[in-house]
Amino acid sequence: MKHRMNYDLGEVEKTKRKQNEAQKPETNRNGGLSNLRDSLSKNGVEEEETLDHISQLPDALLVQILSLLPTNDAVASCVVSKRWRYLWTSIHNFLFIKSHSESQNFVSFVDHVLTHSTCSKIKKFHLDLDYTSYWNCELEITRWISFAVERKAEDVFLCSRGCDLTYILPLTMYADSSLIRLDLSHWVFDKGQVIAWNSLKSLKLDWIELDDDDIVNLLSGCPALETLKLSVFHGFHLLEITSLNLKRLTLAGYLKPCDGNEELLEIIAPHIQHLDISGDLGHLKCRLVNVSSLVTASLPFEITCITESRDEDEDADEEDMCRDYHQVFENLVLDYLQKLSHVTQLTIGSWFAKVVFMLEENEHEEVPLPELRCKCLTLEMHVTEYNLYGVASLLRASPLLETLNIHLGVKLTDFHCELELSYFDEVDNISLRSWISDIVFPNLKNVKIVGCTEKCLKEFWCEGGDKLFKLSKFLIKNAVALKKFVIIGKRRKCWKCKESCFSRYLSGIAKKLLDIPRSSKNVVITYEEYALHD
Repeated sequence: MKHRMNYDLGEVEKTKRKQNEAQKPETNRNGGLSNLRDSLSKNGVEEEETLDHISQLPDALLVQILSLLPTNDAVASCVVSKRWRYLWTSIHNFLFIKSHSESQNFVSFVDHVLTHSTCSKIKKFHLDLDYTSYWNCELEITRWISFAVERKAEDVFLCSRGCDLTYILPLTMYADSSLIRLDLSHWVFDKGQVIAWNSLKSLKLDWIELDDDDIVNLLSGCPALETLKLSVFHGFHLLEITSLNLKRLTLAGYLKPCDGNEELLEIIAPHIQHLDISGDLGHLKCRLVNVSSLVTASLPFEITCITESRDEDEDADEEDMCRDYHQVFENLVLDYLQKLSHVTQLTIGSWFAKVVFMLEENEHEEVPLPELRCKCLTLEMHVTEYNLYGVASLLRASPLLETLNIHLGVKLTDFHCELELSYFDEVDNISLRSWISDIVFPNLKNVKIVGCTEKCLKEFWCEGGDKLFKLSKFLIKNAVALKKFVIIGKRRKCWKCKESCFSRYLSGIAKKLLDIPRSSKNVVITYEEYALHD
């Protein structure tokens, strides 16, 4: 029976995770009870008997179980039996999600739950609202957040999905010393408030507008901060992090300003160890001034050529504008490589690899790539004619490389400006071997290719996707210490050909590689296949 009870508790946790992913829990109590009963009646165990066994657990453990569920399901447990009637009032996690389709009962439900709560200290308080919520129940939202502050909530998530950035964080939040993790989406700070989150370790801000003064106020008010993530951000031009505690910085996506100011961001962070810059940065010139302690760097971001968003009626010479624009970013990428030459783990995307190729074409003799001390290189891209030779250049500059990962589950960049196209018009006439000579990889031991694509195989080939085999063949021939070459295909039925065409393409590559002469006698080439969501 002990084994069976553990299994049932696992099913409750599984139910909770599925409902969180859907992010649309019903507020109907019977619906929550139905989910709970379903999870408690697995493997032929009768519902009533199982509930009796669960009910024999101590109250503290039952409250722990209920706290794992969405709040509406936890409240629904009150109809299980008299024993369960008031257990939900002691839960320490609160998850409230409101969708536009829900009725006005949402406000009454949240008020009812918080009014009857007997919990003295909250662990998690998650409030996920739609774009109409702030205008319809602003006072209620402020009251709910104040409740979380009063009950010393450690993990707070406040999301107000809307079309602008006008949701001002309530005054009660600014001096909350109990916060350990805070996640804000579509909220802004009151300019007159000094932040004092002395215990905060993780901060995530999504769809956020901050000026340079806001950044200073934020960082100075979070002395214990270890992780900072800014998603879809804008407004500040200097990010200076002097704290010895903050080790991980993530920037994900940039929101183009409407005032037309120069889009420049300088990062001074001598103590951070992990940096991740991803998403669409538009025209943002993000410069690394001091990142001397970095161990890992992930740079799969995309930059938009100025000609892609330029108005057709502008009189400036488009070709000169494009060339000058690319020159700026070529210098920026070269600076990245110099500043990141000491990192041991590096991740790049397709745009970065394209610029490396163009950089070497322009400055191959005068400014060669710096030697990288990278031991693990991850490529988040489809290997195409537009980035193949940039990848080859990075491999040549990484003599200590031991592991190479290629993740294919990303979108192909469809836009290529005229300047980029001019570099690649004759790219198929370039020999990969002549491009990086007869270089040998003395330390490369593991290569792993993983992924799938939304593209049909024919479309993928038209966009240069067949270069993956060319790169794989080169690695097999030149990696003298190679032990494992693994290709993992994820089955996904193509909407066009109605087959799993891309996984079939990857399995074909694996078969062809078996016949390729290899430098390493110990290399094992394998192909694995899974369903997309395995």
